[in-house]
Amino acid sequence: MITLASGVSYTDVQFIGLPGIIASVVLHGPGGAAIIDPGPTSTLPALGADLAHAGIAMRDVRALLLTHIHLDHAGATGTLVREQPDLRVYVHEKGAPHLVDPTRLLASATRLYGDEMDRLWGDVLPVPAHTLSVLAGGERISAGGRDLDIAYTPGHASHHVSYFSADTGIAFVGDTAGVRLTPGGFNVPPTPPPDIDLEAWAVSLHRIEQWGAGTLFVTHFGPSAPVATHLSEFADRLAIVSRLAAASLARQGSDEDREAWFTDQIRRELRRRMTRYWRKRP
Repeated sequence: MITLASGVSYTDVQFIGLPGIIASVVLHGPGGAAIIDPGPTSTLPALGADLAHAGIAMRDVRALLLTHIHLDHAGATGTLVREQPDLRVYVHEKGAPHLVDPTRLLASATRLYGDEMDRLWGDVLPVPAHTLSVLAGGERISAGGRDLDIAYTPGHASHHVSYFSADTGIAFVGDTAGVRLTPGGFNVPPTPPPDIDLEAWAVSLHRIEQWGAGTLFVTHFGPSAPVATHLSEFADRLAIVSRLAAASLARQGSDEDREAWFTDQIRRELRRRMTRYWRKRP
């Protein structure tokens, strides 16, 4: 595990055997541990091995803190609760029903991933309702030896929340602040159907900025600073993607033609910005 602050670490869960894709945060103190976004069931062996290497047994984990219920963040929740029935699971009120009954969540994911579901995610089991602590945003909780403020941060998903540790200055923001798999790389807006909301997303970014964090932690992948620069760049990327999506929908032709045009435009934008990045390097 990689240390962010005293009692705050993160681990690369080696999604599909690859590094640098999904990170789970581990808060650990004398009263036990908590995990922010445990990832999918398919990566539990790697998560368990890293915890054990740090001297933390799975039985020491007392709580799971979910930013949202997408399978890459929360797919392992039901499996972990089955193995440890006293686990406490924190989740937004709009996501809670889909943990208890994941039928619709799985149907939606299966439309995207088809026969790859098991390889990518493993089991996705129901979570008993009595294990849930249902959030609305605005709460303060204690987990893993840390006090955490919670904000409702929709945009990427209507049930997304973020967590802020004021004493460490770290904000754990899930997918709200984008996907950046390499330091200094292009920050890609994660915009899966069906419930992205650009107006709500802008409000969420402002809400995160108001925390005054020194570091953002994004699930894909890792810590990022300075925070103001990260958020500003991400807002810019989100505006670009939104503009290109609107332009593609206005084009004549088939959906396949529009998709191909949009993909080509995104590639051009990536090349342009990465060229600028490498030219700036000494």
